[in-house]
Amino acid sequence: MSDPKIRVLIVDDDPDQLALTERSLSSYNFEVRTHRSSLGVSNLVRTTAPDLVLLDVNIPALSGDKVLALARQQAPENTRFVLYSASDESKLRALALAVGADGYMSKSTQGADLARKLERLHKRSRVAAGT
Repeated sequence: MSDPKIRVLIVDDDPDQLALTERSLSSYNFEVRTHRSSLGVSNLVRTTAPDLVLLDVNIPALSGDKVLALARQQAPENTRFVLYSASDESKLRALALAVGADGYMSKSTQGADLARKLERLHKRSRVAAGT
């Protein structure tokens, strides 16, 4: 029996980046849902229970690190949050550590590399949860 698809919610205000990442992950057998605003993410996380949330850091209205704090309160325990940005990687790493993200990724990471990294994060979270 094959593993169920990994459910990913991608939050990004850039429609081109959103479409590219959605297409890329879908082609690697991820179940992808997208959202173009920081508003409503907490509710979406609560109602859809994604395995992973890929959060753009530089999003208008409420930055990704602030969204993470709010959405984590509504998320199932096993949902993992990944900050996703075109920012300098050392700044992104520091921000991810500061806000308690489960990981971080550069937007330049796409295709098979992105899929592998997200699969590793998902497997690591399942092992930590004892499943």
